Amino acid sequence: MAPPPPGPLETRPPHHQEEHIRIRKMIETRVCIDDDFGPFDCKLDPANRWNGFLSPYFPLDVARDVSAQTIRAAEEYGYDCVDTVHVIEGRADSPDTVHVIEGGPSRYDEEGGDLAVAVRVNWRNVDRGTARAATVTDATPQARKAARRRRPGGRGARRAIVVQVRWMYLDEGSDTAVSTILPDDEGLFPIGGWEWTWGFSHWWCLCGEGQEWHLPHCECGVTRDQAQALQEAAPKVGAILRTLAPEVTAALFETDGAPRLTVVVDGAAELNLGDGGPFDTETLGEADAVLRDALGSDPIEGGPHWLRFAPEPAR
Repeated sequence: MAPPPPGPLETRPPHHQEEHIRIRKMIETRVCIDDDFGPFDCKLDPANRWNGFLSPYFPLDVARDVSAQTIRAAEEYGYDCVDTVHVIEGRADSPDTVHVIEGGPSRYDEEGGDLAVAVRVNWRNVDRGTARAATVTDATPQARKAARRRRPGGRGARRAIVVQVRWMYLDEGSDTAVSTILPDDEGLFPIGGWEWTWGFSHWWCLCGEGQEWHLPHCECGVTRDQAQALQEAAPKVGAILRTLAPEVTAALFETDGAPRLTVVVDGAAELNLGDGGPFDTETLGEADAVLRDALGSDPIEGGPHWLRFAPEPAR
């Protein structure tokens, strides 16, 4: 027998928004969940943790990206195992609007009905930061009719709320199955804090050490900007070398002065960079120039370093 349909669902800020909002020492960084979700730019307080995990705050454009990734994951793996995030936008002087959020098939509805919730937004209350800004209920026929009848209008300042739906609890009538998240004073949205397993994204130095994203330097002296620039430069260097040696897989370069290629390999075989080899001086000079544009011409401690090239796409 299917459980009774859920009643009105609670709209509330997550725990960390309630308890930690008064004392925050925020940094700008990036977060992800394992290697599958993110990375996303955010602000967070490194001390605000749940079981070691982070509580990030996202600007609106990034909240849209978070939303898109959750919906893609739900479509791929099923709504019964993935929370989804939805951004609803309007204006400060918009009339109240109703928005129906659709989920996947219900696990309990024997007739195969789809899960859905309705969110009524009072746009005039969004600026006040109270739960009265949004009310979440079942997606009744009346709610669907209201959603079709009126769209956010007005000419006031743009406003947005974020809705997080935990579809796996919706059939149980849980009052925590849906949360509405309002922006803080900086217009940032706390998504998944004290609930999701957010961790710092890392950047990888030439020396092989991983650094948390907000740390701009590695102990070896390489900067995050240099490491990122080199990552973008790698395919350019590979394309230059492959004009004369199509099977090139990697190159070794020195950084004791202006960066320069010293070894180029095809699989396990080292290619001759001098007379009789596949490369001319102009090609090697062009590749070295790309490295200088990425890293600069000043010496960098450590090295030499390998630059590996992705395989050519099949044709």
